[in-house]
Amino acid sequence: MAAVLRALRSCLLPAQGGHEPSSAKQRSREREREARRRSREIDSMLARESRSVRRLVRILLLGAGESGKSTFLKQMKIIHGQEFDQKALLDFRDTIFDNIVKNICRGALMRDWDTEKMEAEVEFEEGEEPSFSDPEDLVDDISDQELLEDILRERPQEADGIDSVIVVDNVPQVGPERLEKLKNVIHKIFSKFGKITNEYYPEADGKTKGYIFLEYAAPNHAVEAVKNADGYKLDKQHTFRVNLFTDFDKYMTISDEWEAPEKQPFKDFGNLRHWMEDPDCRDQYSVIFEAGERTGIFCNDVKEPILVEERARWTETYVRWSPKGTYLATFHQRGIALWGGEKFKQIQRFSHQGVQLIDFSPCERYVVTFSPLMDTKDDPQAIIIWDILTGQKKRGFHCENSAHWPIFKWSHDGKFFARMTQDTLSIYETPVRKKYFHVQNLKDFSWSPGDNIIAFWVPEDKDIPARVTLMQLPSRHEIRVRNLFNVVDCKLHWQKNGDYLCVKVDRTPKGTQGVVTNFEIFRMREKQVPVDVVEMKESIIAFAWEPNGSKFAVLHGESPRINASFYHVKNNGKIELIKMFDKQQANSIFWSPQGQFLVLAGLRSMNGALAFVDTSDCTMMNIAEHYMASDVEWDPTGRYVVTSVSWWSHKVDNAFWVWTFQGRLLQKNIKDRFCQLLWRPRPPLLLSQEQIKLIKKDLKKYSKIFEQKDRLSQSKASKELVDKRRTMMEEYRKYREAAMQRYQEQRHLRLELRGGVDTDELDSNVDDWEEETIEFFINEEIIPLGDLA
Repeated sequence: MAAVLRALRSCLLPAQGGHEPSSAKQRSREREREARRRSREIDSMLARESRSVRRLVRILLLGAGESGKSTFLKQMKIIHGQEFDQKALLDFRDTIFDNIVKNICRGALMRDWDTEKMEAEVEFEEGEEPSFSDPEDLVDDISDQELLEDILRERPQEADGIDSVIVVDNVPQVGPERLEKLKNVIHKIFSKFGKITNEYYPEADGKTKGYIFLEYAAPNHAVEAVKNADGYKLDKQHTFRVNLFTDFDKYMTISDEWEAPEKQPFKDFGNLRHWMEDPDCRDQYSVIFEAGERTGIFCNDVKEPILVEERARWTETYVRWSPKGTYLATFHQRGIALWGGEKFKQIQRFSHQGVQLIDFSPCERYVVTFSPLMDTKDDPQAIIIWDILTGQKKRGFHCENSAHWPIFKWSHDGKFFARMTQDTLSIYETPVRKKYFHVQNLKDFSWSPGDNIIAFWVPEDKDIPARVTLMQLPSRHEIRVRNLFNVVDCKLHWQKNGDYLCVKVDRTPKGTQGVVTNFEIFRMREKQVPVDVVEMKESIIAFAWEPNGSKFAVLHGESPRINASFYHVKNNGKIELIKMFDKQQANSIFWSPQGQFLVLAGLRSMNGALAFVDTSDCTMMNIAEHYMASDVEWDPTGRYVVTSVSWWSHKVDNAFWVWTFQGRLLQKNIKDRFCQLLWRPRPPLLLSQEQIKLIKKDLKKYSKIFEQKDRLSQSKASKELVDKRRTMMEEYRKYREAAMQRYQEQRHLRLELRGGVDTDELDSNVDDWEEETIEFFINEEIIPLGDLA
């Protein structure tokens, strides 16, 4: 450090030599004086540091246990006037008490001994033998409580010892030859909860009885062991049941008469789908900004976002919505928390230390968490499946590789989930019952989004071609097998409804050097699942199905000549090329959730180029740019799309922009260190296809109402004024309903006052009417006849 500072000082001094004008020489001398002053300060600082280091004394104390090393340090601490902290004082409490009691008792005994000794010496001098016996009439009526009451009052309470003992049941029954190994395993499992001071393994007929007793140094260690080790699975046949020894007394005193359990209060989390009742049908989205310090929930509005909820440090990394939008998951060092309801109350939490990734089942019944910190060979904790409603752990799994998440893939209804290991496809049926399915050299698999059908592919093996298999569960019936040759790689792409499966096959035809790509299109709804093929000789950048249709889009070619092609799968068994746009700046395809519209985006390295396309007639509606955009997110209805620049990928220009599906920019929302935006998903529609078609048919009938609301929202009147008018109108409507109800309730009173005549209606009691004609003079005008001539 000193050498570096001296080198710095030499660099600060000006070079010698050279001729300068007088003003330049003056400036040079000032710089030299300033440099020397700084050099003296550095030297002074180095000298002070050297003196403080020379005064530092290091002592190494060596000695056996209980030889006085810690006592020496404590004495040094007292001599130099440093006080002990509260924890150290509490640790010394028992020792000090024992010393006080022992010294008091020793002092009392010594005083009694000295008195008796003096009396004995006097009697001995008189020639009599001293007697150490109590007098025959002595009555010892002074108890220790009376003698040392003030001291014993502060005496620490002694425990009977059994509150630190636990009983472990379902332990393997072993003989003497395996007992030592069993003890090592048990000690390894239970010693992590605290120091074990005693172990007892009951035996009978040369074997252990299947249960053991363990004693910890402190009761809280025993409680921790019961909490964490109860239900621990040692192997397939042995699952530990752990209880406190003191629990046996509690269970022995249970009354034989059954008592009805107390009714637990119902936890009302509110309407978990309240956002669906918004009168303006506005969707919600979550936003993380200020580098993750703040998280907000907003309602999307044409003019500006409407804040629903905002909290500081709501999550430690990122958030995740459940598939139907019911829950918001936040990440914490100790686990996952789920939030929901109108005020986003905490609904459930799952303890999984160091959790990094999660995945929901499509039915929102289960959640899967992953942590790289918890896994052990005997107790798999890397991946845990939880029950969302009860919060209980269903099962833990090891994780060999978390690079491809999610490791478990779910069927469309959440009834099955599967994972791929080497040469094995493990399929589980909820609640977590395992079915093995052995496939040699399995490479990849994927579930159908509409049926319990699983697709997987196996590469070539010598003379056996590669094959793609479609299997139905739980029958394991192979509904289609497709053999492929000269295959390099395959990718499986399902259409959202499961109507089509596209297998992207990269192959090297014989006699050629390049790679050719084929799209094998499986028609899942037709008999025997026919397959159509589309061949492309250019490299493929992106592929995406239309969510609710039969079209798909492909980006192919090399930059800067990237082409976007749109295909239509027709009912007659042909695949037609609809349109191709050439020279596109795009590397990603984002379809609208409702189909028909899509965005061709050039993210990150392509500077955020955007192209909005209507695939019904393949027209380019708009071309725009959001510089350095990193993400594109469609809202669930397909009306709006958001482009954003995340602080996680780019440190400047962090914001999110809201566009219409036609590419018209509505908002530019700039958030300090904006990180993430996620739309809240909507649950599936409950309407049938016939009802949806009827609504589309009568859409013009409802369009006037929607247009009126749109005009109102786009008017110049402020939002506060509109809300005020709506409130006044609602108050008037409520007042009118109350007045009409009161009017109807008073009808019988009006009839009594009017002699039974109902005068509420104008045409009531027509027969009792009397007609009377009244004539009266209005005006008189006199006109002379001569004037008429």
